[in-house]
Amino acid sequence: MFRLRSTMVVVSMAAGLAAAPASAQSPPPGAETVGAAAPAAPAAPAPAEAPPPSDIAAFFKSTEIGGMIDAHFSWYDTKPIGDAPYRNFDTRHNQFRVSLAQFWLAKAPAEDSRAGFKVKLSVGPATTMVQSLEPGGSPAVLQNIEEGFVSYLAPLGKGLQFDVGKFVTQHGAEVIEAKDDWNYSRSLLFALAIPYYHSGVRATYSPHAKVTLMGTIVNGWNNVVENNSGKTFGAQLAYKPTASLSLVQNYMTGPEQTANNDAWRQISDTIATLTVNPKLSLMANYDYGTDTIDGIRAHWQGVAGYARFQANKWIALSPRFEWYEDPQGFTTGTVQTLKEVTGTFEVKPADSFIWRLEYRTDLSNQAVFKTAGGGLKKSQTSVGIGVIYWFSYKG
Repeated sequence: MFRLRSTMVVVSMAAGLAAAPASAQSPPPGAETVGAAAPAAPAAPAPAEAPPPSDIAAFFKSTEIGGMIDAHFSWYDTKPIGDAPYRNFDTRHNQFRVSLAQFWLAKAPAEDSRAGFKVKLSVGPATTMVQSLEPGGSPAVLQNIEEGFVSYLAPLGKGLQFDVGKFVTQHGAEVIEAKDDWNYSRSLLFALAIPYYHSGVRATYSPHAKVTLMGTIVNGWNNVVENNSGKTFGAQLAYKPTASLSLVQNYMTGPEQTANNDAWRQISDTIATLTVNPKLSLMANYDYGTDTIDGIRAHWQGVAGYARFQANKWIALSPRFEWYEDPQGFTTGTVQTLKEVTGTFEVKPADSFIWRLEYRTDLSNQAVFKTAGGGLKKSQTSVGIGVIYWFSYKG
């Protein structure tokens, strides 16, 4: 803080005489002072220090507040009554729907504030579908908490972060929020091959700028309330050798069947993303899973390929192709092989606002797609429009 310093003026009393100390230089009353320097102004008072921020101000300075609304319209050539099979969220024919509404608060832990948290509240048909596999006995309010966990950044190495609570799965190339995906509709792999969420403990550590490791101990697939006495274990290795290439390998294993600790489910999930140039990005996702039902070993597998052409800041085109095999009918209820082709046209007129127009065809080697008349077909085609708005603020 800068402060002004006053100066003393020395007035010579007579030529050739040595100057006296400043304290002796004050002229007597009535003495002539013409030509003498004026006395210095008194020092300016120091500005008052700003009061420390209140606890509320400090909280919001480091806490993110956000929200989102996702609405859509879908039309199916099969005109199914109820949900279209093997689709997530955009499942109803000829209906406008608010698929998902969210609000969240989040504070990431850091070296200067090692505790953190995240709470994401969700409502809408998408939330109902995500929570539909939760075992009985779970409090109803938990169904509207997509994520709710506390975090701690331990001072070990570069920082070992622990999250305890409910969090979305680490598996898959797509997520529940369409704004963070390349396409509007979710893939077959997202709907059939992997879980939605877990409840337990997650630990994340980055030993190198290009490598991140994560491990989890959770109740299982899609259950806050435990359905057996076993636990499920997961691991992730994320490697980014260059700024344009990202590789992620996930693995999870544990008992998932109710009151059964012997039949262990396993899932291997691999994701590769490549930014070819500022206008073209590519991505691939492969899943392979196994489980045992009544002593019979079942497996499922699938691969999805994605591309994203960013024509300019506002317009993008994203095709997707998938192949999915369910040879024992474990995940779909029918022994079959599925394929799907999707084309998504995106317009983003503002940073937090997206329109998507999408055309998609699903095919099977079996007649599995329901029609309005109660019949079954080997294919279904849909056209959809999605509108997404969100906001995020951090002080």
